[in-house]
Amino acid sequence: MTPLPIALGGTELVAWRLDQAVHATTWDSGEGAYRVGGRWNSKGVRAVYCSLDPATAILEVAVHKGFRALDTAAHMMTAAVIADVGDVHVVVPASVPNPNWLRPGIPDAGQQGFGDDLLRRHRFVAIPSAVSQHSWNLIFLAGGATSTYALKFQEPFALDTRLHPPAK
Repeated sequence: MTPLPIALGGTELVAWRLDQAVHATTWDSGEGAYRVGGRWNSKGVRAVYCSLDPATAILEVAVHKGFRALDTAAHMMTAAVIADVGDVHVVVPASVPNPNWLRPGIPDAGQQGFGDDLLRRHRFVAIPSAVSQHSWNLIFLAGGATSTYALKFQEPFALDTRLHPPAK
């Protein structure tokens, strides 16, 4: 059962991440972001991208891979508990220099540099998702916050089959 968020009476801030099963043990390595860069980090920066709810974690992966890949390749859902909510810097949308950075699209160098700077200055960065503007992602640098979060669980992910129906 998914734990309740703090706002609904839960006691933990949980970060969620969906990875291919073969990469589940290295979920917090930032390897993919290091190799190719991401929305909020430059290539060579080991950013770990999570979401503040499991549905957003699924969408964040599906927007890149599609539901077919989530249905046909083994994936694992990871939940990690953030020890101190005070370690999370919340990015207010009005503080982002270019509002287009919060919309779907290809990130540019300015956006990645802005994210690199946030990650250097804060243990965790909560920022609105471009996939779902009313959802949030949580990003941190691999190795920079290891004592400030703990793995809660990892479990096999099973896509709802309605999201990958047979061709008609």
